[in-house]
Amino acid sequence: MKQSGFEFEGKDLLITGGAGFIGVNLIRSLLPIKGVLRVLDNLSAGKAQDLDNLPAELIVADIRDRQAVDEAMAGAKIVIHLAAHTGVADSVADPHMDMSINVQGTLNLLEAAVSHKIERFIFASTGGAIVGDVDPPVHEEMSPHPVSPYGASKLAGEGYCSAFWGSYGLKTISLRFSNVYGPYSYHKGSVVAKFFRQIQAGEQLSIYGDGEQTRDFLFVKDLCQAIAAAIQVEIPYGQPIQLGTGRETSVNKLVDLMRQTVGRENFPPVTYLPTRPGEVQRNFVAISRARKYLNFSPQTKLIDGLKQTCEWFQKIP
Repeated sequence: MKQSGFEFEGKDLLITGGAGFIGVNLIRSLLPIKGVLRVLDNLSAGKAQDLDNLPAELIVADIRDRQAVDEAMAGAKIVIHLAAHTGVADSVADPHMDMSINVQGTLNLLEAAVSHKIERFIFASTGGAIVGDVDPPVHEEMSPHPVSPYGASKLAGEGYCSAFWGSYGLKTISLRFSNVYGPYSYHKGSVVAKFFRQIQAGEQLSIYGDGEQTRDFLFVKDLCQAIAAAIQVEIPYGQPIQLGTGRETSVNKLVDLMRQTVGRENFPPVTYLPTRPGEVQRNFVAISRARKYLNFSPQTKLIDGLKQTCEWFQKIP
């Protein structure tokens, strides 16, 4: 793992979506850090109070606002672009909204990054939603066949990152996140966060399909270690890197582990509903490229990550 040759301080970093789930975990993972970093977030999914007592300056603005993006990026060296419109079902319901944020917003950031001579641009992408329904494990050489507008928008973002490396020399890195879970996932629509919210509220859980659909569940602290490495090491730019555990878990198995975590006596009933359009049936990822370039080796067992996530949800007022 070759170091990039530059040291970063807080003032060097701009994190879009930094008040959201992954952003607040990432900032904590970077501590201690010299100085104050900058967060650009419209607070549609993040909470400003989660940045309290952290070395972060919050700029409340939307990535679709080109002037706000340009002003926020002034003086930065590294951009970590986490802000996005996430969720397959939401993208199916409103593909224009999904495109405006994930494609136009990303293009605004890339153009500003070239203008401000940003040294490195890290883009939060996705895996299964881009390659579609294929036989896993998902890897970077698979041809993209997105089955949802969300996957299409993230693929477009990756394409622009590749083009800006090829055309402008902007060092872009697309990190394809698998199903990330953990503390601070208030508004996250993925299955772990949604189920824990429903458990806390005493609501029944709904599984779409037969529950045998699979995902690769990655604990947020392990993800943040990979992002931190991507800030500092030399990587083949303009190319995607898959991040996950390399392990396949069905939704039924996930629910069983959550039941063990919460306790059977406190666990609500589970119902099964028709499969939703645009959902991938099986997904887990190959992480050989992440191991090679980021020295990535996720350490958190799913049951342990679920316990930490459950404890965090139980502390919410």
